[in-house]
Amino acid sequence: MPFIEEYQRIVALELEARKAITHRLLVCGASGCLSSGGDAVREALAAEVNARGLGREVQVKGVGCMGLCAAGPLVAVDPAGLLYQAVTPADAGDIVASLGSGPVTRLLCPTDTPFFTRQLKIVLENSGLIDPERIEDYVVSGGYQALIKVLTEMTPGEVIDQITRSGLRGRGGGGYPTGLKWTTVAKASGQVKYVICNADEGDPGAFMDRSVLESDPHRVLEGMALAGYAVGASHGYVYVRAEYPVAVRRLQTAIKQAKRLNLLGNAVLGTPYSFNVEVRLGAGAFVCGEETALMASIEGRQGTPRPRPPYPAEHGLWGCPTLINNVETFANVAWIVRRGGEAFAAIGSGKSRGTKVFALAGKIVNTGLIEVPMGTSLREIIEEIGGGVPEGRRCKAVQTGGPSGGCIPADHFDAPVDYESLRQLGSMMGSGGMIVMDDSSCMVDVARYFMDFCMTESCGKCVPCRVGTTHIHDLLARITAGKASEDDLRLLDELCELLQGTSLCGLGQSAPNPVLSTLRYFREEYAAHVGEHRCLAGACGATEEVTS
Repeated sequence: MPFIEEYQRIVALELEARKAITHRLLVCGASGCLSSGGDAVREALAAEVNARGLGREVQVKGVGCMGLCAAGPLVAVDPAGLLYQAVTPADAGDIVASLGSGPVTRLLCPTDTPFFTRQLKIVLENSGLIDPERIEDYVVSGGYQALIKVLTEMTPGEVIDQITRSGLRGRGGGGYPTGLKWTTVAKASGQVKYVICNADEGDPGAFMDRSVLESDPHRVLEGMALAGYAVGASHGYVYVRAEYPVAVRRLQTAIKQAKRLNLLGNAVLGTPYSFNVEVRLGAGAFVCGEETALMASIEGRQGTPRPRPPYPAEHGLWGCPTLINNVETFANVAWIVRRGGEAFAAIGSGKSRGTKVFALAGKIVNTGLIEVPMGTSLREIIEEIGGGVPEGRRCKAVQTGGPSGGCIPADHFDAPVDYESLRQLGSMMGSGGMIVMDDSSCMVDVARYFMDFCMTESCGKCVPCRVGTTHIHDLLARITAGKASEDDLRLLDELCELLQGTSLCGLGQSAPNPVLSTLRYFREEYAAHVGEHRCLAGACGATEEVTS
C-alpha cells in the first residue's frame, strides 16, 4: 500500500538523520516550564550550539512535559542520561561546553529518586522525549503503528475485544468500562456516529489532560481514530478549553500533519475507512465537562446538561450515537492495541487495571505530573513520589477527584488508589487531580473553597444545584466566621443529602462530596467552629490559632 510505504520511508529517513547527532538537548516545552522561561532557555542553548559550530552533531529539541514541574525549566541531555533543573539562559554556555565530559553538577536533578523510579508510563511514555510538533518524532517512536495494524489486520469487533480484555475504564472520573461503552455505540443503529474527546479539564489544580495534549497530541488522535474504526464513526471532535492555548495549537498542528500523511481524513492509508477530526473550543464553563452539556456546546447551543436516558451512546451529538471518552482514556488505546489487552490488564489491582496519571499540587515538594500503576497507595504517591509536604509540616489530607471529590485524611493514606477504594473513603478518582494539604489548612475552609467553586460554576438549570450550592456555601461561610449554630450544622447535613439525590447532573450530585468527607473525617473542626467559635488550624476567620 503506497501510504504505508510512505510511512515506512519517513521512519527510515528520520532514523538516518539521527545517526549524525551525538548529543541531544531536550528542553521541556510544556506550560509549567514555559511559564518559568523554558522558551528562553531553548533559544539560548540553540544560539550557543550554533556559536560553537556544533549544529550538525548537537540537536536542541523542544519536548513535552518531563513531570517534575516544581524544578523547571528542565533540560535533559541524551544519551548521557542527565537531567538539569531550574535552568536559566545564562547556563547555556556551561551546558554545551560540558557535552562529552562531566556534568554541570550545580544544575543536576537526581533521577534515582522515587519520583522517577516508582513510575510506570503508558500514557506518558513519549512525554519529555519527543517533539510534540513533529509527527516524525511520534512515528519513529511507534506512533500510528496500531492504526496500521487495525486497518490491515483487524476487524472492528476484534479491536473492541482487545479494549474489553484490557479492563480499561474511563479515566474522566466515572470509571465506566471502556469496552462496554464502545460495544454499546458499535451496536447502536444509525448511519452517522461520532467520537468526542472530552478535554474540558476544569478542576482546580488539575493539568493532566493539558499536559498530554501539549506533550503527545498524536497519541490522542490515534486513539480517537482507532475508536472511530471500532464503533463505526467517521468524524471526531476534540472539545478543549480555550484557556489551553499551547495544547490547542499543538493539537491543530498535529491534525494537519496527520492529514498530510493520510493518517487522518478521507480513505485513511488508502483503505475504505475515513476519519476526520475537528477542534472545538470551550468557553471555560466547568459544567461543559458533563457530556450532555459538552455536546450541546458543540452543537452551538448553551452548554447545560439534560436528563439521561437517553444516553449519548444511543442518542448523542445531533441525535446520533456518540462515543465520549476523555484525553487519558484515548491516550491508552494505541498502547493496548499494540501490546494486547492482556498486557494492560496485567497492570493494576482488582477492577482497576492499567496505570493512572495524576497531577500533584498543593503543599507538596514535588509538584508535577506522574503516572503510576492502579493500586499504588496514597502514602507512596504523596510521601515517596511526591516527596511529602515542605517546611517540616505534617501532611493532613489529600483531596482527590477535583471539586467534586473528597478530602481523605492522612491516617487513610495506606489505601490503594483505585475506583472502589476511593469511593469507599468518600472521594473519587476523578480525572486525576491530587491537592495535598498540610496541618495549616482548615478543613472547613477547604470545603467552603470547593463549594464556592461549585456554586459559581453551577449552570443554574436545576433548582437543587442552583439554590442548594448557594445555601451550603453560605452555611460554610457562617461556620468559618464563627457565627454558626448547631442548627446550621444539622441543616448542612440535610442540604448535602438533598443535593446528592435531586440534582440534574453529576456536578450538583457530587458537589457535596468535599463537605461530606470533611464532616466525616474532621468533625471536630466543625464542632470547634460551631461550639467554641474557634479554628483549630488558625487558618480561617473564626479565632486565632489554638496551640496544642
